[in-house]
Amino acid sequence: MGEEQREADAARTRTLVAEARRLREVIAAAEAELERTHADAYALVQEQTDRLRDASTREREMPLRSMAAELAVDARVSDRTVQSRLFEAHRTVTQYLATWEAWREGRLSRAHVRVIVDGGAGLPDGDVRAAYEHDVLAYAETTSAARLRSYAEQVAEKHNPVTMQERHDEAVQSRRVWVEDLSDGMSMLGAIGPSVEVHGVYDRLTRQGKAIKAADRVARREAAEREIEREAARRGEREVVESHSVRLGAGFGLPEHGTADGAGDPEVAEAAVWFDQRTLDQIRTDLLLDMMLTSTPSVDTTGDVVEGGLGAIRAHVQVTVPATTLAGTTTGGAELDGKCAVDPETARILAGNAPGFDRVFLDPIGGAVLAVDRRHATAAQKRYLMARDVRCRFPGCRRPARECEWDHREDYALGGRTDVENLGAFCKRHHTLKHAAGWTVFQHPGGRLHFTAPSGLEYTDDPPPRVMFIPDPSPPGAAHELAPF
Repeated sequence: MGEEQREADAARTRTLVAEARRLREVIAAAEAELERTHADAYALVQEQTDRLRDASTREREMPLRSMAAELAVDARVSDRTVQSRLFEAHRTVTQYLATWEAWREGRLSRAHVRVIVDGGAGLPDGDVRAAYEHDVLAYAETTSAARLRSYAEQVAEKHNPVTMQERHDEAVQSRRVWVEDLSDGMSMLGAIGPSVEVHGVYDRLTRQGKAIKAADRVARREAAEREIEREAARRGEREVVESHSVRLGAGFGLPEHGTADGAGDPEVAEAAVWFDQRTLDQIRTDLLLDMMLTSTPSVDTTGDVVEGGLGAIRAHVQVTVPATTLAGTTTGGAELDGKCAVDPETARILAGNAPGFDRVFLDPIGGAVLAVDRRHATAAQKRYLMARDVRCRFPGCRRPARECEWDHREDYALGGRTDVENLGAFCKRHHTLKHAAGWTVFQHPGGRLHFTAPSGLEYTDDPPPRVMFIPDPSPPGAAHELAPF
């Protein structure tokens, strides 16, 4: 493709991006105005309800139910759904006016607004909510709603007078498991429980699934080697000619359904093995159900790949805990994989039982990662990058850094250095996109990335912001003691 065609494609892409942005702004403005209309409807309902002070509870419910029904019939949706929307709209417009205005102006999406409003749901008064909204809103305009959630939780925790531990102790009482029946003989099993345990279950299933896939690759390779040996023996050759190797290709010369070529040949039939055609999602599901019904997987093909088999695989989670929380002087800031908050008691238990941990030094003002130390030093650069980046650095992506690849911003083959100022976490999908689709990335000191798309449009991505938790000052007149080192 010539340079002229590439520039024409880039110009067309820039036009499409600009038009999509314009339409998003139009949609956001319309959605925000609809939200205000719903808020006004709820305010009218409150006025009507206040005029029924001496009425029964049932009568006092009628204004809201009637308003919801009218709006629902007009919109052809459930009146229960509209009733919930009225309350949420009133809370958004009255308690988070700056967020609503940013939404109306197209600077935020509905998803961003829901994250901000839901994150501040437990804050007790207007002053606290205003401080929370001020801190969160600036970041919300620079990132995706998915990335915003964990930051909003941290900011809310910083401002909330009720500690994370107290809220967790109450929330954990709502843990439950349920079943929802689907079509075609399928059902969904759901569970709500503490974040560390739930993420640990998913991580263990994923590790076990990947071990099964690795064992399957070994089985396929060994079967291909046996097939090559048999073919060579039949031809009286001592080595396989190049054309035969090409014929085998990536499929190892085996049919799609896992039976060897020449199934009628007794020698081939004896060597035939079963190959695992399942996806990783399918394997995870099968493992979960198998272990729930039988305690351990009833089929384990990983004996030669994983020492001890699937049962020896343990869950891995990455938890970031402020030293002040471990010491008990603050009660917030513990975070799981940059996704969700962790109660301090669980964080302390995990830290107490961990074979090793990273010590992360943060800027006391901005919270940026400055350096990383480790109790048992190994792979220091990767540990530093996991602490700094937390997740894939492509704008909007949330895949944890420990599941990512380490990308050289300036290619190593072109002289790029292997140091933290030239490295960063990119998941496989976005690592491939960066190299194959023509995206370029420049890294500024401190980890800020400057992306240039093939269209010529530019974007930036910063390492996740950190919320600093500061111990409460000692009461006046209290004695000050220096803790021994």
